[in-house]
Amino acid sequence: MDFKNRKYMIYNGCARGLCIKGCGRQDRQLNTYDWLADVPGNAQSTDLVEVQFKNTRKGYYHNVNNIDLKKGDIVAVEANPGHDIGVVTLTGRLVELQIRKANLKSADDIKRIYRIAKPVDMDKYYEAKSREHGTMIQSRQIAKELGLQMKIGDVEYQGDGNKAIFYYIADERVDFRQLIKVLAETFHVRIEMKQIGARQEAGRIGGTGPCGRELCCATWMKNFVSVNTGAARYQDISLNPQKLAGMCAKLKCCLNYEVDNYIEASRRLPSKEVVLQTQDSDYYLFKSDILAGMVTYSTDKKMPANIETITAQRALEVIEMNKHGEKPLSLQEDGTVKQTEKPIDLLENESLTRFDKSKKKKKNKSRNNNKQAVKGRNKPAAQTDKQPRRQGEKRPADKPQTEQ
Repeated sequence: MDFKNRKYMIYNGCARGLCIKGCGRQDRQLNTYDWLADVPGNAQSTDLVEVQFKNTRKGYYHNVNNIDLKKGDIVAVEANPGHDIGVVTLTGRLVELQIRKANLKSADDIKRIYRIAKPVDMDKYYEAKSREHGTMIQSRQIAKELGLQMKIGDVEYQGDGNKAIFYYIADERVDFRQLIKVLAETFHVRIEMKQIGARQEAGRIGGTGPCGRELCCATWMKNFVSVNTGAARYQDISLNPQKLAGMCAKLKCCLNYEVDNYIEASRRLPSKEVVLQTQDSDYYLFKSDILAGMVTYSTDKKMPANIETITAQRALEVIEMNKHGEKPLSLQEDGTVKQTEKPIDLLENESLTRFDKSKKKKKNKSRNNNKQAVKGRNKPAAQTDKQPRRQGEKRPADKPQTEQ
């Protein structure tokens, strides 16, 4: 096979084709494709590195020791207190853009990278991770005993096991000062409480949406914008709560993806309250295809009758004619009047009880057959002459029975 003539190839750091360095060696959530990975000098352009921890938590650090880091390397980073263990997910110029999206308030939030994780660091890391599930179950029981209206959704231990982050969901403000004291006495670690929303919890857990793809909040979405039912109305989507809700039980984030295009396209459509007048009847808006620019009118307000589908431009022309007191012959551009076709009645010459008669006949036949079978059983068998007869000999007549 001649690989030189191939149009698309996968190269490891070359300056053409698709680069496998951009994909990296990790399968974490919120994975970012580094499309500058094969550019020479990209990794040395800045010392900023993006490091990801459990689920969707990310942090940004300075590579002060000039360690040769690549996407997928496990590193030990600075924490307060101690150190934490994470995975490098991005290096180079794109890290600066990610920092802008993260809206870091000060440069103090950017700490240092100590080293590539050693076997001793990994042993402590795995030991701390093994305690997370049991800690979450026990902390839920403690919160229930204290009567707090909150749900602890997840627990994340720091890489060295000196600190634990408790992620919780609450509809109202919660005073968890007593809870922190009890948790610190129970688990002997530093406690940090972090409130998250239902959308963030769905992103941390992950899953597959009704579209068949992985959740947007678990793959690329970081900033969550409020979604309301107005986005569904603009797109003519049925206001069914079960279909509009996502895995987080909130309105789907994808309702905002195309709403701007629908709003722009709906401005070119006629108003729903305007009635189109023709010489034969008045037409009311029944439905509209926003993206195709087609509108359907009916002569009845509440049900489809004498349906006419025309373009939005034609509807605006008819509205302009009505303003000047003119009424077109029909809504169609060529002026032809649509003849209403009479519906065909397939049962016009048929009886509704035609199947019942056949059933009655079958029942009568089955009854007659049963009666004949019963009579045949009770009737005595006819006596037959078993002796062979000679040729031309007649069978003797039955002797008459004499009364006794």
